[in-house]
Amino acid sequence: MRYNNAYFITGTAYAGKSTMVRLLAEKYDGILCEENYHDRLLPDLDKTEFPCLTYSRDLEDWHDFIRRSPEEYKAWIDGVSVECEILELRILDGLETKGKPIFVDTNISLETLRTIVEPDHVLIMLADPQISVRRFFERPDREKQFLYQLIMEEPDPEQAMENYRKGLMLINSQENYDRYLNSGFHVILREESRSITQTLEMVEKAFGMR
Repeated sequence: MRYNNAYFITGTAYAGKSTMVRLLAEKYDGILCEENYHDRLLPDLDKTEFPCLTYSRDLEDWHDFIRRSPEEYKAWIDGVSVECEILELRILDGLETKGKPIFVDTNISLETLRTIVEPDHVLIMLADPQISVRRFFERPDREKQFLYQLIMEEPDPEQAMENYRKGLMLINSQENYDRYLNSGFHVILREESRSITQTLEMVEKAFGMR
């Protein structure tokens, strides 16, 4: 299925994706698909079909989550992305018929995006790949602060933090950044001096809305 009403923003963490899809949905009276919008389907997932997404759903001791090796953490993240794509496409199939523009902070792969939507309906937003490593626990959201407390409860918090940051470094690698940068889709790079309004104008221009 091709999506004529959907606009997808993907890229790296801390680049402004969530903010932009929210502002676009508000301005254009559109449907907002925020980060992890597929979570609504999580309670009913079969763990044999979605082992990565249900791993955290069914986890009994969350300390096991932060104790995984960096390689295990990256493999899980990669698996989650694949499973999220399946769920996102299921949701989008139902939303496309509503006739409103859909603004998506997406996990759908670049390869799949090339087959389901026109190139001018995809935008890549990128931040320095090390920002997520340096600033991961600076955000006040509940999930990140929960993980921080788990790390602080470990027998050796410093070692636990270093282990977790190594996992973040694997998933926020320069290789991953370059793959987005050279994807062929329109790219916006994060600049601290640029206002949200200016960024929104750039996003609208990329999507042909201005």
